[in-house]
Amino acid sequence: MMILGLVLALHSPLASQGGGSAVPDEPQTSGEADKSASIDEKALRQALAVVGLQFTDSELAQMLPVVLDRLTEYAAMGERSIENSVAPAFIFRPLETNRVPTMGPMVARESLPDVKRPDDLRELLWAEIPVLASLIHSRQVSCMEMTRLFLDRLREVDAMLHCVISYTEDRALQQAKTLDEELAAGKYRGLLHGIPYGVKDLCAVKGTRTSWGATPYKDQVIEVDATVVKKLDEAGAVLVAKTTLGALAMGDVWYGGKTLSPWNMEHGSSGSSAGSAAAVGAGALPFAIGSETLGSIVSPSTRCGNSSLRPTAGRVSRFGAMALSWTMDKLGPICRSLQDTAVVLEAIEGADGLDLDGVDRPFEVPGSMSIEGCKIGYSPAAFERSEDHQTVLDELRELGAELVEVELPDYPVWPMMTILFAESAAAFDELTCSDLDDELVEQGPQAWPNSFRAARLIPAVEYIRAQRLRTMLMRETASALSGVDAYLAPAGDFKTLGVTNLTGHPSLVAP
Repeated sequence: MMILGLVLALHSPLASQGGGSAVPDEPQTSGEADKSASIDEKALRQALAVVGLQFTDSELAQMLPVVLDRLTEYAAMGERSIENSVAPAFIFRPLETNRVPTMGPMVARESLPDVKRPDDLRELLWAEIPVLASLIHSRQVSCMEMTRLFLDRLREVDAMLHCVISYTEDRALQQAKTLDEELAAGKYRGLLHGIPYGVKDLCAVKGTRTSWGATPYKDQVIEVDATVVKKLDEAGAVLVAKTTLGALAMGDVWYGGKTLSPWNMEHGSSGSSAGSAAAVGAGALPFAIGSETLGSIVSPSTRCGNSSLRPTAGRVSRFGAMALSWTMDKLGPICRSLQDTAVVLEAIEGADGLDLDGVDRPFEVPGSMSIEGCKIGYSPAAFERSEDHQTVLDELRELGAELVEVELPDYPVWPMMTILFAESAAAFDELTCSDLDDELVEQGPQAWPNSFRAARLIPAVEYIRAQRLRTMLMRETASALSGVDAYLAPAGDFKTLGVTNLTGHPSLVAP
């Protein structure tokens, strides 16, 4: 199931570009002249038909010189190289809410559980973070032992699931050694001290390849550490591997094959956080970092049986991570339990000044809470498709929750994904224009190469229209959810998935 919190996000208006100005005359190169020679009023009419527009002959004649001038202007912009890490000059900021939750009181974080070292350490492969943390804190299990345990398990399952792109073993063992020394000296960094994890291979790590799951980038090295990796280093977590992702963050097929579900290896793990979800689901990592633009944490977590969190837009810095859609990308943890997601979020959240969309909000992991009296919104139609879904509603009522019928606003959610298609095409336009998109494994009608090419014909007016509709959607969603503490929906409900990715809502996934 998917539980969505009430923290909303509101897209800021696009930065003003100023008023009209004189357009300087620029000489046209011979190459540009060759391109423009084939563009006449007939070609212009055909191009306009692609986007559903018709103009008179006189209007076309008037437009043609401007269109030809634009080719020169586009070429001038194209001469400037822009790295994938450079974001556009507009900001997506979450909308604040003054609602006070009606759920039962939170209890302060509980002390570490009393755990004894098992005779066989492999019994810990499915343990939650507090259990592992207790064994490390009490020094019954060393950070080095814990690291080697999960490295061995990861290699075992990777041979079957194809969930790892590269191992960071040397880095991990050095980290573990240092963390054991700190613990011996009385320094304990917190619940993640000595806990192994993996990161989706769209996050940069110094000294390692960052392939983005795609053939054209498989040997790429970006010599920075993503902020999420830096923060986990500071918290004492041990990075053991970079996990697979569907090429350029779509699906579960990457340049090395297809990542499989640990629960049914006849099926893929779904994506695009394919390796992170598969490895955690197989007991090969206590947690991993994934990313989501439109379902890339929710979908593989559902397929692989994980508890995961897609945080509120802006809460976790994306610096050092591949950009797919600057106004929709989010990073978040894929874990074994909802409590574990809170532990990891506490370590990675917060603005860093490097992600322009970053926001700071207070956050502290509670020990436990009651949902008695909690107001949970839901759409009855979404729960009529399965008896299991109805059972969830019955169980929540038995626990004392108040279920409130709520309908999310009715908007053209899929057409509004023009935002994603336009931004992703811009992020990888160099790939398209250089024909390197031919190297991507997936080449079907819905795959990135064709999507990027088709997006070249998205009018700027339609992109901005979609962003303006998005602002309206955010406001109406805020109003619809103003009377509840959370919103519940099946993970496969596309309306909920699409709306909440556009609004910037957080999403918890519970198997």
